[in-house]
Order: sequence, then structure tokens, then C-alpha cells
Amino acid sequence: MGIDDITRAAAGHLAQLRQNQQLISFPADLRPADEEQAYAVQAALHRWHQENGQGALAGYKIGCTTPVMQDILKISNPAFGGVLEKRVFRNHAEFSMAGLHKAGIECEIVLRLGADLPVGDAPYTRETVAPAIASCAAAIELVDNRYGDFLSAGAPVMIADDFFQSACVLGADVKGWRELDLATVEGRTFVNGKLMGSGPGSDVLGHPLEALVWLANQFAEMGRSLKSGDIIMTGSLVAVQWIDAAPADIMISIDGLGDVSLRLE
Repeated sequence: MGIDDITRAAAGHLAQLRQNQQLISFPADLRPADEEQAYAVQAALHRWHQENGQGALAGYKIGCTTPVMQDILKISNPAFGGVLEKRVFRNHAEFSMAGLHKAGIECEIVLRLGADLPVGDAPYTRETVAPAIASCAAAIELVDNRYGDFLSAGAPVMIADDFFQSACVLGADVKGWRELDLATVEGRTFVNGKLMGSGPGSDVLGHPLEALVWLANQFAEMGRSLKSGDIIMTGSLVAVQWIDAAPADIMISIDGLGDVSLRLE
């Protein structure tokens, strides 16, 4: 098989595993060897979703934004995955633990673009991406460890599979976000009313907008553009909270951006 054939076959294999709620693994001849191959499989997976009635992407999530996680996963940079429109919810949502391998909760700032970030305008900086942001919001990312021992799975496998992404719940849009210092806002994660952790916006690459800068420049290197209307999940302000038992009521709160909740049954 040629490279394109292998990429399509790998994406189809991945799609079937996800549909059947099986742990993610690849046979040796389909396993992406590096980040470049992984993103090619990821893009083919997104095309598979659209062609097979699973819907379009609402935007992207950025993970591995801290040196600790990059060291653990043995990559020197963040990683991104796609977010399906049908897996985006507003203000509150309920999910069954039965549909997840191992659920985790992340406390995030989500950005919504009001203008394109085209390839031709790269390289981007914090100052040049800011005018394209229409609003910010507090958000929960529901992640799912579909890999078992994810350290053994390796970053390319997780990148191909949208890097743990399962769903997200977005709070109310805050159009006056420029009045906030996103580097100093504090995010908090609560599970069943108990504070599990907190962290400032600066825990995401020094400033949440740096996550968008990284993604826009990464896209430009790939010949791709971020589009108006895309949502960008910028990475967790609080260490992921793995949920071992249900029911579990989750709330995250971010200064100036409000609260958002979900329930795991």
C-alpha cells in the first residue's frame, strides 16, 4: 500500500475501534511512527467522520501544555485533536460512565474565533491572534483514556485519536474577555462539591492565548488555517481529575468566566 492508502486504512481501523468502544491500538503496519504521520491519520479520521454521518468538527483541543506532561509523554511541544460538533454541549450535560473507558475532567478556557487565522498571516503572536477572538468561556473537557497504559501507547497513537478528547461542555460566552487578565484568572475543579484542584491561566504555556498562537502556527506549517467559528480548547488549568465512581457531579469555575457543570451517571 502507498502512504495515502496506509493513512486511510489506519483512520478506518481507528474509527471502528472507537465505534465499538474498544481500546485503541494499531497493528504494526498501520501504527503512526511520528507526529507527522499521526496528524495525517487524525485528518483522515475527521474526513471519515464526515463521510459516515458523524458530523463536522466544531474546533480543536490542545493538550500537553505543561513541561511535566511533555516530559511524561516524551514530546517537546503541545499536541492537538479535533472536537466533533455533536460532542459539544452548553452549560450542563450528563454522560454515562458505561460509554467511557476511564473518564477524566479538565478545567479549561475555551476561545471562539470570530475571524479566520489564514496561513499567509503566519507566524502569529499573542498580539496578532487576539483580534480574531470573538469570546472566551469557562469549559469542561471530558477526556477518556482509551489507551489503557497511555505511556506505553505513545504520543503518535494518542494524537491520531484526538488526544483523549471525548466531549466538552461550554459555559456562557464572555465577549468582554479583554477586560480580564487571562494569565492570572484562577480555575477550580469540584467533584461532588469538594475542591479537587486549582490553577491560574498562566499554567497553560504562560498565557492561554499562547496555546492559540501555537496552534495557528502549527496549522500554518501544515498549510491549514483556523476558521471563524472554530472553538479552541486551550488546555487545563488544573491537573486532570480521573473519575473512578459514579454518580459524580462536576463543576468548574473560572474567575470572570463563570461556572459550567456535568454529571457522570
